[in-house]
Amino acid sequence: MKDLHNNVKISAAIAPQNVTTNTALVSSIIDTQGFDSLEFLIATGSLADVDATFTVLVEDGNDSGLSDAAAVADASLLGTEATAGFQFNNDNEVRKIGYVGGKRYARLTITPANNAGDAYISAVAVLGHPGNAAVA
Repeated sequence: MKDLHNNVKISAAIAPQNVTTNTALVSSIIDTQGFDSLEFLIATGSLADVDATFTVLVEDGNDSGLSDAAAVADASLLGTEATAGFQFNNDNEVRKIGYVGGKRYARLTITPANNAGDAYISAVAVLGHPGNAAVA
């Protein structure tokens, strides 16, 4: 069995929360320096509103505050933002989208639409293929 534990860095991207409005959830900025891969994992809990949808956007840039943020080109994503998105009947599921672009910083945004009920959502960032392993 190969060692994954010492070859990934896990960071909170979007803290677990109950979303009751249509306000976008913007992740923390993930610094990819020292790693050659990034995967965002999105976890849903109960999604109460019967017509809510949640779209996903990945942005990148080289400024640490992402003042230069731009939507990531499809060629720099593993999977699609459409398949990482979800809707009201995707309770208790996990979605993923990978980033393989050349910018140093990235972030994830989840934007609800038609959401007036409880929607439990969180996301983590998994950095992999480190330049120096083992990762603490």
